[in-house]
Parts: sequence; structure tokens; C-alpha cells
Amino acid sequence: MFMNKKTNAPADAATLLNSRRVPARLHSSEVAGMLGFQDHDIPVLVVARLLIPLGKPAANAPKYFALVDVLAAGQDREWLAQATRVLTKYWRDKNSRKRISGGEGDESGQ
Repeated sequence: MFMNKKTNAPADAATLLNSRRVPARLHSSEVAGMLGFQDHDIPVLVVARLLIPLGKPAANAPKYFALVDVLAAGQDREWLAQATRVLTKYWRDKNSRKRISGGEGDESGQ
């Protein structure tokens, strides 16, 4: 809606934040811009049940979120701390798996 699908520039998030009337239903990229996260962080927060999409979308369907929930989460310090911990753990685990699988591949190739 407000986000340009080709580029997720901060100017696009600023357009959403500076609009007179923000839509009640936000796409995941708009939620990322409002909360200060990256687009690829939103599915991790959904899996951790920190963000709840509207309705019951299929796993591969676009997710929409209620503006009131996003605003409440953005003002809750504990929620932000928990979301940051979840994302830190996710990326730490993912990077350690990559190092482990990458290290084994290097040794067997020599």
C-alpha cells in the first residue's frame, strides 16, 4: 500500500508514519517499518507468537496485522525487549548452523 515493493527505503516507512490517516490493516513490510525491524524479521516474530496476523492466513499467504496491536507493541518496552531477544537468538542459531555446515564442507573438500 504505502511501501514500494521494489525498494524498502526508509523514505517509504516515513511516508507511512507521516500520513494523516494510517490504515487499520497493515502489511508485514509496513509493520516492519513502524516497529523498526527488517522485513525478514516479521515471519520470525509471527512464529514466536509475538505478532499475531489477522484472520487465519495460510502459511504462504500475505500477512496483515491490526494497527492497534502494532502501535501497542511499539510502545511496550517489555515486548520490544522480548522481540529483540527472539530475533537475536534466531540469527545466532542460524549463523552457528551455517558455520558448522560450512566448516564440515571445507574439511571434506581438502
